[in-house]
Amino acid sequence: MAPYAPPEDPEAIAASAGLPREALIKLDANENPYGASPLVRAALADFAGYHLYPDPDQRALRALLARYVGVDAGRLLAGNGSDELIDLLCRIYLEPGDEVIDCTPTFGMYRFSAEFCGAQVLEAPRTSDWSIDVDAVRSALTRRTKLVFVASPNNPSGNLLDERALIALLDTGRIVVVDEAYIEFSERESWCGRVDGHSNLVVLRTFSKWAGLAGLRLGYGVFPADVLRHLWKVKPPFSVNLAAVAAVRATLSDLPSVESSLRRIVEERARMAAELAEIDGLRVWPSCANFMLVEVERGLASDLKEFLASRGIAVRAYGHPRLRGAIRISVGLPEHTDALVRAILDWRARGG
Repeated sequence: MAPYAPPEDPEAIAASAGLPREALIKLDANENPYGASPLVRAALADFAGYHLYPDPDQRALRALLARYVGVDAGRLLAGNGSDELIDLLCRIYLEPGDEVIDCTPTFGMYRFSAEFCGAQVLEAPRTSDWSIDVDAVRSALTRRTKLVFVASPNNPSGNLLDERALIALLDTGRIVVVDEAYIEFSERESWCGRVDGHSNLVVLRTFSKWAGLAGLRLGYGVFPADVLRHLWKVKPPFSVNLAAVAAVRATLSDLPSVESSLRRIVEERARMAAELAEIDGLRVWPSCANFMLVEVERGLASDLKEFLASRGIAVRAYGHPRLRGAIRISVGLPEHTDALVRAILDWRARGG
């Protein structure tokens, strides 16, 4: 199996550009440039229980999440990032020879976790506008297909899963895992409320992006009862640490502040998209997330990525055939957008 390809080491990018780490403009990992709520920092500094193990049943945490999401706490399970929950789903449902459908191009952890369990990953390529191709999914199904993974908004294209496609996927009878890591940046209501009505719908969420807690690793999911009872059997008891729990509590007690930062990111996303669309030879795809996919239609995307790195600006590139001519750019601060646009214009002026 191929290893998961994470973003490049920021220290190495900064060093190659001859810059200190703090001068790097990091637009390659969809992190929140405003960081966590100030109350999170205070809560972590004041917390006195780090010498104790967390509650393996996650009772207080699940109660907090239930109020935020609007579902019953008995439907929730938290993990060490959504990655752990993806891994656990693959562990309990897949054995060598089973199959997973991956609606590509998309987040690489679905393939990584499935292949780790010995499953075969069948691709159902997205359409020309990055929508789910339901017919392609149906054509890929066999009796050994156990899971269908769908990101909404999709990473890296930024588009949402529409209701008709979701219903069609659920009608296949397979477990459909909808990953809503970026849903807070969209105006779309979450699919969490639909889980009670569908025994094969799983919805994953995270605090990494919108809440600025990527370094603390707190993901969670809403699960049907018959799925959740198996997850509880295999969940490591202490994978969600107490610092993450304290950070979630502080975040949810400071929602107006956190949502204000979120709105600023959405506003900057619109400005950034407009600025980049004015540059000759770039195609900017509409995004409902905190990043955007930019196709380089004149010049090489790999050259642009390297040029930006030389200017201390990190963006994401991919090896997937449909993405080799594109880069994904996270939404940063306004001054980051300005520096990015200047650098791309300079690249163009130099013949890029």
